[in-house]
Order: sequence, then C-alpha cells, then structure tokens
Amino acid sequence: MTKLLINLFAKGDPKDPAIRRRIGCLGSMTGIVMNIVLFCGKLLAGVIAGSISVMADAFNNLSDAGSSLITLVGFRVAGRPADREHPFGHGRMEYVSGLIISFVILMMGFELGKSSVSKIIHPEDMVLSRLALVILIVSVAAKLWMFLFNRKLGKYINSQTLRATALDSLTDSVATCAVMISMLISVFTGLHTDGIAGLLVSLFIVYTGVEAFRGSVTPLLGARPDSELVERIYERVMSYPEIVGVHDLMVHDYGVGRTIVSLHAEVPVTMDFGEAHELIDIIEDDLKSEYKCVATIHMDPVDNMDEETVALKEMCRKLVSDIDPKLTIHDFRMTKGTAHVNLLFDVVVPFGFGMTDGEVAERIRQKLKAVDEKYFAVVNVDKDMS
Repeated sequence: MTKLLINLFAKGDPKDPAIRRRIGCLGSMTGIVMNIVLFCGKLLAGVIAGSISVMADAFNNLSDAGSSLITLVGFRVAGRPADREHPFGHGRMEYVSGLIISFVILMMGFELGKSSVSKIIHPEDMVLSRLALVILIVSVAAKLWMFLFNRKLGKYINSQTLRATALDSLTDSVATCAVMISMLISVFTGLHTDGIAGLLVSLFIVYTGVEAFRGSVTPLLGARPDSELVERIYERVMSYPEIVGVHDLMVHDYGVGRTIVSLHAEVPVTMDFGEAHELIDIIEDDLKSEYKCVATIHMDPVDNMDEETVALKEMCRKLVSDIDPKLTIHDFRMTKGTAHVNLLFDVVVPFGFGMTDGEVAERIRQKLKAVDEKYFAVVNVDKDMS
C-alpha cells in the first residue's frame, strides 16, 4: 500500500528536495485525514460509554491531526529554495515544525491529565457498548497501519519528523489497548479504573511530547553528525592516492539535503601547488555529487619524505596514544633551533575527556621532555567534531 502511494504521488529520487517534499506532504495529509476520522469515532465511543479515558484518547488523535498539519506546513516551507535572508535554504523549518508539534502534544497531555484526576476524585459508572469496542479495535488497527506507513516513509526520505510520527502512532495504539482493557475492567468488576487509565494515557502523551521535543531541538542546537556518513566521507577522500591524511572533518546540517561539509586534506609538501589545487577541486565536486552537499576542503601540505620528521611524528603519535588511545594528532611539523627542536602539532581531544585541554597539552610536553630535553612541544588542542 505504501509503495503504491509513493508511486502514485511521489515517484522519483528521495534525495531530490521536490520528491522529499511530496512524500512529506503525503504522510502529513494521510495523518490529518486518518486522525480526524479516529477523533470523531473515539469521541462518539467515549460519549456512549461515558469514559473519560476514551475521550482522552480521542483528543490525543485530534492533537495528532494538528501535528500532521504543522508537519505539512513544515515540509512545504522547508522545500523553499535559498534566498537573500536564508542563504542556506529553509530546511531547518522541518525541525521547527517538530518543535511546535512537541509543545502541542505536551499541552494536550497536561489538559487531559487534569481531566483524568478530576474523574479519579469523582468517579462515574461506565456503559459497555459493542459499537464503542468496535470503534476502538478499528482505531488500534488503523494506528498500527499508520505506524508502518510513516516508518517506511521516514526511512525512505531519512526524515526524523516522520520517524517520530511513526513512533507516536505506535504509542497511540498501545494507549488505546490500555483504554479498552480499563473499560472492560470497569464494566465487569465495578472498579473505577477509567480515571486512572485516562491519567496513564495523559502521562504517555506527555512522554511522547518530551521525546518529540528532544528529537527536534537536537539538530537545531547542532547535533553530532551521523558516524556512518563521516566514515564514508573520510574513506571517499582517502581513496585518492595523493591524499596523505584527513582531519578536522565537520558536517553542518541545515536540513536534510542541505548539508555543508568542511575538512582538512593533507597532501605531500613536494606536490605541485597547481596540481594540488586541482585535486582538491575534483574531490569537492566528487563529494557534492555523491552526498548532495556543499564541500569545502582546506589543503594542508605535509612532509612525508623526510625520515627524521616521519620518525618524530610517529614517536609523538605513540606518546600521545599512550596517554589515552582516544587522542590523535595531525598537522605535524618540525623546526630546528639552536638549542631546541620544536615539534608543532594538533592533538584531537574528544568531548567529555577526563583532562582539561591545558592538562593534556602539559602532559604531552612533560612526556616529550622525558624523552629528550631538547624537544619542545607546541601543542594546539582540537575537539573531535566528527
């Protein structure tokens, strides 16, 4: 069914921004229609059965319809091209729409929680209705289909928003099952569990809202790039035999399909400057074509022919690794003075490391001094951005 809908409304390359926008709109429109139908059905079932938990579940579907509407607007705005005020495009609007959705979900959860607490304090008898049960069973089946539908769409276009929508649909089906069980318990045992079930559903809605908030705010703040993408870019650049090393690789996310990649590529110091410049241009075009990104590469000339420089670089690499295997070095250079041999290099320190940047640099200087008093380390500390 999902494949048929994709072929009918959005057939094409999922990396194409226009196709991505159509698929996002397809998922959103489907969510709006389905959730409005489910809201009407569950509201009717709740009124018939006199159940606050069923009505709470109905309003959860109404909030989902509103969320789908916001997602629809988000995808349409995110698909707009770059302009003077937004030179990197509008791709992050998809994350903003997800943030708005999370606040809507949270407000709905709190309101339903208040109603459920009131029902616990002032319980009322429920009426078993076959129509209400049928509506709830159909609702569970519909939400499970929406989970599979949105999960497949989210995977197809790599959309965090649609993945979150899929998860929300799955949690909705679980919540509705809990409501049905509560209704049956209340009818057959006389225990007033309706308010408790409604409160549990509201807490579940709040939890979903918090998770949606986290999933949307992280890329807006600047999330760590996908490790597989970083590895593929690294391997792609290193596949060129002239490239000696790669470091300071950063991925800037301005929305899916709007990525900026920057890195430093090491080339032999003996390489002709014009040839090296042409090579860097070729690699930038290659990355742009393969990963649909804007690539900027800084060229670092390194001396990989001088035996003394190579030997000292390896010594420093091992010395730094002995402090902690997570530490790495790059941009190694050597300059000889009258009394000292200056060893200049950058050391990459991961976030959350057990030592401060200053302590790391001082520890390296001390270890080099212990090897030979003439070695003087000029250490620049970098953070691991990949």
